[in-house]
Amino acid sequence: MASELNNDKKAWSVLIVSTLAFTVCFMVWMMFGVIGIPIKKALDLNSTQFGLLMATPVLTGSLVRVPLGIWTDRFGGRIVMALLMATTVPAIWLMSYATAYWHFLTIGLFVGLAGGSFSVGTPYVARWFPKHRQGMAMGVYGAGNSGAAVNKFVAPVLLVAFGWTMVPQVYAAIMLGTVVLFWLFSHSDPAHLVPSNVSFMEQLKALKDPKVLKYCQYYSIVFGGYVALSLWMVQYYVGEFGLDIRVAALLAACFSLPGGVLRAVGGVMSDKFGAHKVTWWVLWVSWICLFLLSYPQTDFTVVTVNGPRTFHIGLNVYLFTGLMFILGIAWAFGKASVFKYISDDYPKNIGAISGIVGLAGGMGGFVLPILFGALMDITGIRSSAFMLMYGVVWVSLIWMYWTEVRQTEVMGANAKPFSLQN
Repeated sequence: MASELNNDKKAWSVLIVSTLAFTVCFMVWMMFGVIGIPIKKALDLNSTQFGLLMATPVLTGSLVRVPLGIWTDRFGGRIVMALLMATTVPAIWLMSYATAYWHFLTIGLFVGLAGGSFSVGTPYVARWFPKHRQGMAMGVYGAGNSGAAVNKFVAPVLLVAFGWTMVPQVYAAIMLGTVVLFWLFSHSDPAHLVPSNVSFMEQLKALKDPKVLKYCQYYSIVFGGYVALSLWMVQYYVGEFGLDIRVAALLAACFSLPGGVLRAVGGVMSDKFGAHKVTWWVLWVSWICLFLLSYPQTDFTVVTVNGPRTFHIGLNVYLFTGLMFILGIAWAFGKASVFKYISDDYPKNIGAISGIVGLAGGMGGFVLPILFGALMDITGIRSSAFMLMYGVVWVSLIWMYWTEVRQTEVMGANAKPFSLQN
């Protein structure tokens, strides 16, 4: 009994301190979403170059997820997480001394390592809890995505008061302090490691499963889209609605904050209702929100009996923020439900599978801001970013319908299993 209580105390200590560490890592990872705006102005960047600037840290944070997930299985999350965070501190500090575009891109690659922390912490915290509570544990840890919102609260204040160069210096100090706290309050358990006789290739065998590709597609929306829009929204508010950067960051946090914090609720819902039902409804809510967000500001003239009349159609800042808030909640639930799929289907290989799915989500977060910028340069329409996301959600809905909905009970209907013989 005493042993169980001790293990339970360790489990919650690991979960709390890991969530803190992930929040700080995500805050650093999203740094360019705010400081990128004065950098864009200083370097006279176009929208495509700006998209690449913001996306560069996301690239390395995505590419390292698979090896980090596998190393977590082999060596334990405590040592891997601590080393990962410590490695980013010098790069974060050096960011304040960058002056040329290539400086930012190069240093951004090293700062981006912080984004790989997700595939370390996910299997690390999950293994401290029984299977029926793993969705909750991974959801709470994933709430560290709210670091994107923390960045929008902290960075604008530092930027206005001291200039953008103060932001990376403060973030480097915060990261260093977090490394110390994490090491002091985290724990390790040899029983959570994958046996040493399991080879690298054996861990990756499950990646041949087509279900993994489907989970990658889902995650490229709910996480990749979340990362991309978290980076893109501050400058979107400034450009579309003419807001001050502090007000723009505050309103952008209305998307980022629920998109991170409520991931824990999504984990509990996934434990209770199942990953499939939660993901299905997340995709439909996303589809509706993105359809409305896609409509550009439009003026059109109608010839009436009293002469021509001009009408305006478009979202004002309040409706836009409300839709982004709903979208953030939906994606918070979706991020948790996708990883519930993984813990259900691959309980012995969570690290490797979460790594590859996390890679897909991260690559979505890397590619989408660049495409957002390119589409805006080509079309001149800011809402083209949402048009693109709307199309991606359509693909996932169709894929999910044919592979899951036709065979699963949805909305209380007792659907018969689908087969070619029917």
